[in-house]
Amino acid sequence: MTLVDSPQSVREGEELDAEKMGQYLRDNISGLSGEIRIRQFPSGFSNLTYHIQAGDRELVLRRPPFGKKAKTAHDMYREYRILSALHPVFPYCPKPLLFCDDHEIMGCDFYVMNSIRGIILRKDLPEGMELNADQARHLCENTIDVLCRLHQVDYERIGLADFGKPEGYVRRQVEGWSRRYRDARTDDAPDCEAVME
Repeated sequence: MTLVDSPQSVREGEELDAEKMGQYLRDNISGLSGEIRIRQFPSGFSNLTYHIQAGDRELVLRRPPFGKKAKTAHDMYREYRILSALHPVFPYCPKPLLFCDDHEIMGCDFYVMNSIRGIILRKDLPEGMELNADQARHLCENTIDVLCRLHQVDYERIGLADFGKPEGYVRRQVEGWSRRYRDARTDDAPDCEAVME
């Protein structure tokens, strides 16, 4: 039993061309060698996350999902740029290694970063993980401390002053998610108009 998410076989329809990907990665990431083995992390369907084993190195590849996507919801360069700026000053960020916008390689933008092993906390603790009250308190306090450290990063100093459009952000989020909900709503789901309002 492991508490850390383990990569699994790639879901049907979400496969990557291992030979083509392996050659591209070896050509563009210094020191990468060995057989390329591609697996997929089973949770998460927003952006697809793959585990790549190349010799003794472990990498993570992120790409948008297949199919129809919201216009700006899966911007791989945005993720890569944020990680590139944060990694030197925030130790909890993986080191980004490569961004690719050549759609001949995979049909979409993607990026590759170093792998960082750890437990992903979700609604329920991983099976086999139990915390007493003191441990749970320590975990929560540590989470808050790390978030505070992240929010103390001077985004202008690390090159993200021009990032995003903060004015009107909440309105854009509410309107965008409301539109997506209405577009996807089925007859058996509530309309949620009062909540959206």
